[in-house]
Amino acid sequence: MNRIKIAAQVQQFERELEFNVNEFSSPESAQVTHSLFVPLHYEKNYAYPLVIWLHEDGANERQLQRVMPFVSMRNYVAVAPVGVESHENGFAWPQTRTVIISAETAVTQCISLAKKRYHIATDRIFIAGAGAGGTMAFRIGLNHPDLFAGVLSFAGAMPTDQTPLADFKRCRKVPCFVSHGRESTQFDVDTLCSQLKLMYAAGFDVTVRQYPDGDQLNNNVLHDMNVWMMELVTGQRSDKPNSSSSSVIGNHWHAN
Repeated sequence: MNRIKIAAQVQQFERELEFNVNEFSSPESAQVTHSLFVPLHYEKNYAYPLVIWLHEDGANERQLQRVMPFVSMRNYVAVAPVGVESHENGFAWPQTRTVIISAETAVTQCISLAKKRYHIATDRIFIAGAGAGGTMAFRIGLNHPDLFAGVLSFAGAMPTDQTPLADFKRCRKVPCFVSHGRESTQFDVDTLCSQLKLMYAAGFDVTVRQYPDGDQLNNNVLHDMNVWMMELVTGQRSDKPNSSSSSVIGNHWHAN
């Protein structure tokens, strides 16, 4: 996936945010290398939704700090573990059994870290990722359907090996958001369509947003991520997509 194009205002955002990145001041934080995002004007009496972010291959946990300002500055606490294996200039999420177990452990530890430090709504935990991180987010979310309020994948296909739908009666209850670029080089439209057929047949609640570009995480994509999650948090779902995208919601296709 291409690197996120960061607007100039991110520098200002970073000056205003309280960041806690890769902290190792306590035994529990030493368990996993992570990056933590704290919302602007954090209010300790409010239970925040939590976003677990799994970066794309070749990136690292600090991608979270470039993503979240374009999702929302105020709505979420977010935490990102680093990928399990080294990959070029960053880290990766190979879809092997050993890595899956390690990734699940890292995600569990990140949830525990966030809950110890901040007021988290335990029934509003989302897992999201880009590219291979999106595929891993799918896998972990489907393996632990009672833990997550939703799964979001950006240019990452749903895994098809190692029986990800083994407990489909439970995991189909987890709402899913899939972002797809028409010019994607790693998640083609044929794969998307075949996976949608499978998910619909299994009774999944799936929302697909399709964008005119490739695999970039841009402002429109991340805006739609925030809208979708907040609809689940507030219980007010809508079928209205971002003006720059087409969408599939449930079993219906919407295009502008």
